Amino acid sequence: MVKLRPILFWLHLTCGVVAGVVILTMSVTGALLTYQRQITAWSDMRGYHSEPQENTRRLPGDALVAAAAASRADLTPATLVIRSDRSAPASLGAGAGRQVFVNPYSGEVLGEGNGQSARNFFRLVTEWHRYVGASGGRRPMGRAITGASNLMFLFIVLSGLFLWWPRTWTWAAVRSVVWFRRGLPGKARDFNWHNTIGFWSAIPLAAIVAGGVVISYPWATALVYRAYQEEPPATGGALAARGGGPGGRARGPGEHENHESQTASARAPLETLIARAETQMPEWRSISVALPASDAQRVTLTLDAGDGGQPHKRATLTLDRRTAEVVRWEPYSSQSPGRRARTWLRFAHTGEVYGIAGQTLAGVVTSGGAVLVWTGLALALRRFTAWRGRRP
Repeated sequence: MVKLRPILFWLHLTCGVVAGVVILTMSVTGALLTYQRQITAWSDMRGYHSEPQENTRRLPGDALVAAAAASRADLTPATLVIRSDRSAPASLGAGAGRQVFVNPYSGEVLGEGNGQSARNFFRLVTEWHRYVGASGGRRPMGRAITGASNLMFLFIVLSGLFLWWPRTWTWAAVRSVVWFRRGLPGKARDFNWHNTIGFWSAIPLAAIVAGGVVISYPWATALVYRAYQEEPPATGGALAARGGGPGGRARGPGEHENHESQTASARAPLETLIARAETQMPEWRSISVALPASDAQRVTLTLDAGDGGQPHKRATLTLDRRTAEVVRWEPYSSQSPGRRARTWLRFAHTGEVYGIAGQTLAGVVTSGGAVLVWTGLALALRRFTAWRGRRP
């Protein structure tokens, strides 16, 4: 009878040797990206905070957009973001990562994001994390390499759980693979570190790597939906072809969204739309408004009651442009189980789904993954050297 353990061991070892360098690269860069969002936001907004009087009210949204557009002639705002923190600035996005920050009480343009250095650093780290440094036309190849390596890493983590399982349940056997021991020589030390870190990080690391697999492969996303007996969603191109997306259905030839061009008096001001969103989610921390075209029937707002990376605390609100009535309200709870699972896996990959504590755990576990790869390669090299020494 064929034994399972030797087969899993050699597959585990082979995957580690084949993909080890790429997995090590992804682990190191992943650890560096742990607090990317917070660091970038802090870098962008540092020095732009204000201390308003207690009864000072924020300017209406239309006034903030008009003030920024008047101050920066080259600015064509696409989004407006307001924050519940009274000392935080409002911001206007204009595509390509450009943000202009505005004092929400005076309308004064404070400046653009200060975090260009941080953005450049994280952009470089991300290129190595996703594409092993490939750029331009070589990116698809780099993405294929990291995707395959991520898939092998998932197998390594899951098979490692089985291989870790002690053959005899004695305290000495268990202790050697669940806690660090001092004074061990090279091979024994690497074995101890490999098993101990693997034991404590296996479950969160499996979730992180599984999230990476889902991000890398459409078939993995489809598998998540089908596990809940749901049909996988169509691609973005298919949605566009059907006229889907924010703002309503696609217009046919000669069809007008609103029969006639809307006049300014027929449109609800931004502040009315924002006030409607505030009542929809009283605990909001930020509201992002996708500034609509002049003839749009609907306006889409994204509300966030978390720190920006927690999908279960986000919702999308679509309002009628003229009446500010709710057209569609899409909180996390309204999504199908398959979509919620897919979204959870996406943000479990970075740990953001559980806030700053989850990000910290993901960073620590990812760093542990780098040590796992290093010690695994060292053990493989020692095994190969010993085999060469035994040859006649």
